[in-house]
Amino acid sequence: MNGLLSPGDFWVASGHHLCDLVEHGRLAATADLWRAFLARPELIPPEEACDAERALHAALMDDPVQAVAAARVAALADADARENVGQFLAFRDRVIAEPSLEGAWIALYREGVSGIPPILLQMLTHLVARAALEGEGDPYALRAGELLYRPQRVAIHQGAMLLADEEVVEMRGRDGGFGTLGQLLTEAGAPPREVELDVLGETNAHLYRGRSDAHDLALDIAEGRDGQRGIARALERFIRHLFGEVVTIRAVPVIEDANWTWHVGLDAEASAIANDLWLGKKVRQERLARIIWLGVLDFADTSRVLPRVAGRPVYLALAMDAAKRLRMKPQNLVAGLPLRAREDAA
Repeated sequence: MNGLLSPGDFWVASGHHLCDLVEHGRLAATADLWRAFLARPELIPPEEACDAERALHAALMDDPVQAVAAARVAALADADARENVGQFLAFRDRVIAEPSLEGAWIALYREGVSGIPPILLQMLTHLVARAALEGEGDPYALRAGELLYRPQRVAIHQGAMLLADEEVVEMRGRDGGFGTLGQLLTEAGAPPREVELDVLGETNAHLYRGRSDAHDLALDIAEGRDGQRGIARALERFIRHLFGEVVTIRAVPVIEDANWTWHVGLDAEASAIANDLWLGKKVRQERLARIIWLGVLDFADTSRVLPRVAGRPVYLALAMDAAKRLRMKPQNLVAGLPLRAREDAA
């Protein structure tokens, strides 16, 4: 990559062009990538910032990976600045301790992310998801890949199950952009608003890459629609890139398996519902209806799969919450995939 952009590029805002390309198509941070992190509003010194805060920020912009003594952070006059800078440096140090951004992503979620601001984790996920989908030609898979790092709103409208970017929906709702895509935004004490967004389809799929950073295309994931298949494809690519496992995933309408052995909820709501079902608890129809996508995952190579799961399907689930929000947690795959440690499988 090394700073080069192509006309067919997508998710340019991820900053992937600021990374070095290393083994197996993985990414490594460069000084320019860290400068992009330092350009976040939370880290840029405001007008009232003290001289020590301005000096430290300028020094980090000059050499983003330099060691910073704790006393230098403690010298910042503003408590929020001390917290923000300290959190950034802790995150930076944990990332650069790994050979790639992908390795850092896995290590962070395996070891714990307490104290790391969600925005930094979202930016890192954006980068590794972009690398995972490099070379993907299916615009439905690319749009589905946005679920890995951006919350969605869900709307059921005329037989369609639409996913729309939450930030875009809220922005359009404030601006009064009304349309025909159903009840995507409801404000407290106000009537439901309909927000106008294009739905990814045959007539505009070829435009996805050029519009990808706007996040303004809704995805239809109703049964049999291309978006449902797109989620499966995006997850296949993500799992292969991050975990080195070749898998096939197919969307299914229901789980009918008397020997249901393993599942992974890809968000908090889906995890709770799937766990209750697996334990044989009665789940109200209202909660079941929150499941909006189910998938069956099969491993191409079962040598690293836990013995009791080898040869058995692994079920994946996505669900919206009571407010019709979808917040995928791809990090659930870190502990959720039924894999043995590599040394155990050798």
